[in-house]
Amino acid sequence: MESQQNLSALLGEALLRHQQVLATAESCTGGGVSAAITDIAGSSAWFDRAFITYSNEAKMEMLGVKEETLDAHGAVSEATVVEMAQGAIRHSRATISVSISGIAGPGGGSDEKPVGTVCFAWADDKGWLKVATYCFEGDRRAVRRQAVIKAQQVLYEKLSVAEQ
Repeated sequence: MESQQNLSALLGEALLRHQQVLATAESCTGGGVSAAITDIAGSSAWFDRAFITYSNEAKMEMLGVKEETLDAHGAVSEATVVEMAQGAIRHSRATISVSISGIAGPGGGSDEKPVGTVCFAWADDKGWLKVATYCFEGDRRAVRRQAVIKAQQVLYEKLSVAEQ
């Protein structure tokens, strides 16, 4: 696997080649994806902004996540991350986005959603949408690191497939 910095650089090059601009909507990663992206010099050419929406109120106010969605499904749900990803595009100049919400631990897990559960949505302004939930192993730092990498990997794979 590529190092995180190499992956961020490869993703940046792919975004630039495809004239895509990224926005992130992050909860459990607390800005980890945007930090990885902006560690790369020149990232302002392909990165617009990050929404760090840790609270439900922030998700609703900044991204337009519906209160009904949060009440019915919870913050850590595929329904919520879909609205986060779509909201990131609506509330930015981005053409593609990733959203993340999860339970990094050590507390907060349940039988239904154990620690390590992380929901993702990737979307673009043309209607593409991919949603997935993973259960990562390890402590809080490990869960967050794996989520940052997965967020970038799927974006990179989507752009790479588009080149073929």
